[in-house]
Amino acid sequence: MAIIPLKDDDGQVEHIYREKTDKRILKKNPWRDYRLHVTVLILVVIAELIGTQKIPITGDVAITIMPLIYTIVLGLVFYLAKPITWIQRKQARIAEGAMMLFIGVLIAKLAVSSGQSIHLIFEMGPALILQELGHLATILVLPIALLLGFKEEAIGMTNSIGREPNVAVVVDKYGFNSPESRGVFAIFIIGTVIGTIFISFLVTMSLSFLPLHPYAFAMASGVGSASMNAAAIGPTLAAFPGLESQIEAFAGFSNLLSFCVGIYIVIFVAIPLTEKMYNWLEPKIGKDSIAKKGDE
Repeated sequence: MAIIPLKDDDGQVEHIYREKTDKRILKKNPWRDYRLHVTVLILVVIAELIGTQKIPITGDVAITIMPLIYTIVLGLVFYLAKPITWIQRKQARIAEGAMMLFIGVLIAKLAVSSGQSIHLIFEMGPALILQELGHLATILVLPIALLLGFKEEAIGMTNSIGREPNVAVVVDKYGFNSPESRGVFAIFIIGTVIGTIFISFLVTMSLSFLPLHPYAFAMASGVGSASMNAAAIGPTLAAFPGLESQIEAFAGFSNLLSFCVGIYIVIFVAIPLTEKMYNWLEPKIGKDSIAKKGDE
């Protein structure tokens, strides 16, 4: 490896040399970024020391905050904090790839639980398939997107929760540089950053206020995202001790169905319905349409 001579007294060339060297090392073997792994280990230890916390609301109703929330929030703080210079965008990309690798262990565990409780899954019958119609609920947000001033982007933003299969469908249908693709990519990024936090809080609130069967909460956690699925399972398992294997079975199988069946619901139902609603609502409540009516 050649050494680039320093030309500036302020160390500018040295900084560029080190940055290029780090990129070569990370590109060759990202696992050698030991500072990132040590930081993650510290965050996990802190989260486990804090433990599961319950915030009482009224009577027996309480919001359960899992350690996963602490690690996500602390990781975001470490990423945004200026004094912490060893956690940058390239480390975020490494962590994203590592998360998808390690979460495979959880998916394997859910698959084993699904196999052990296969008789319960068959007993549910069409309920597991019908719950996939929940994919259509995102379309209800379309009027809000139009009121905020979005145009065709709203079609990509509201036809689904915007995970990898949904992104692929929208890009294939409308093109990579289309407004619809920009919309679904925006939701994909937002879901990656705060999706796990949001669904964890949503599940804890639902567990506190909705008198539903544990299997219903387990099936609802299968939204087609492995990280969101994991974030939703935690509070459900804490709320129903003794039903761990059954909840894991329904959650894992439901998430698998969301990948397999949900994509067809998006193709044949969600996107056509979103387009029809957009064509009907945009002239009535679109931001530009409201402004034109006001001028008249």
